[in-house]
Amino acid sequence: MHPFARFIQILGKGRQGMRGLSRTEAYEAMRMIACYDVEPEQLGAFLMLMRIKEESAEEVAGFTQALRESFHVAESAFQPAIDWAAYAGKKRQLPWFLLAALILAGRGYPVLMHGLRRDDERLYVPEALEALEIETARSLVDAQEQLRLRGFAYLPISKFSPLTAELIETRNLFGLRPPLHTVARMLNPLSAPLSVMGVFHPNFAPIHQQAALLLEQPAALICKGDGGELERIPDRSVELFGVSDGAAWTTSWERLMRPGQLVKPERLNLYHFIQVWEGETEDSYGEQAVIGTLALLIRALGLELTPLAAHQLAESWWVQRQQHPLQVLERPAATCACAQADSPPAATPLSG
Repeated sequence: MHPFARFIQILGKGRQGMRGLSRTEAYEAMRMIACYDVEPEQLGAFLMLMRIKEESAEEVAGFTQALRESFHVAESAFQPAIDWAAYAGKKRQLPWFLLAALILAGRGYPVLMHGLRRDDERLYVPEALEALEIETARSLVDAQEQLRLRGFAYLPISKFSPLTAELIETRNLFGLRPPLHTVARMLNPLSAPLSVMGVFHPNFAPIHQQAALLLEQPAALICKGDGGELERIPDRSVELFGVSDGAAWTTSWERLMRPGQLVKPERLNLYHFIQVWEGETEDSYGEQAVIGTLALLIRALGLELTPLAAHQLAESWWVQRQQHPLQVLERPAATCACAQADSPPAATPLSG
């Protein structure tokens, strides 16, 4: 019997006999997949059985650990403050979360953003970056250099984990989302102390949170955002799932705008996106989405813990955004100071 068959047996033994994989089993299975020690038929069966069952935190942690070991990262690599997963794309609104990331970078909190781009009706980060005349990174080494020079880098997943990108693309073959969509968000290739991600289905938020704990991620923030990205929806309340100093926390924040004020644009206009960023026009929804998203990151960084204080600081950063453009960072990122609810640490940015 093929060695990989035992993992398929575990998942597919019928309603009474099947079970999920332990973290160790998930790690071993993904190690075999990463070494291409699996037949195509086995891989397809494995992915679809996982899809039917849905991945657990233990499985996500095991898969993530195995894939991380396939990266080639020097020990002296530049470490960003924030790892930002951006895989969903935007359909209803512009990618306002990207402006929040750029503001954080300008404030001295380097952001590595990673994701993908599909040929569908959604708008993805690379298109918005192109409009902003910011190039995407071509490799992990290139991303590290961009982080060192300006504090922000966007890296397509195909450039640092081709296997993960290949497995994600099986969606086109099966018509179903494989578990690698969940795992990709957890990869954090440069070991940033804070890992943030959005989800579309709220039930995946605690799975990410528990997986982050298993992986000993110092800090994490997960919430349901617009279209599945980590972007605050201003006219809805939001439930936050976080990790700080090895402990999980959850909290709920109230909406920023009254329901009914949202007007969905007829099309996603990147020229308007640039105008808002440069202060040439206003967009009440977009500005609240940026400020609200910034406030979430401020909470996750431990700079402010209450919604009011976090939003006040975020609003001041938005107003002053042109005074803190992307800049050269003189020294590596300090470890993110991430707070417990009762004792906020004094987090110090690198510059600005």
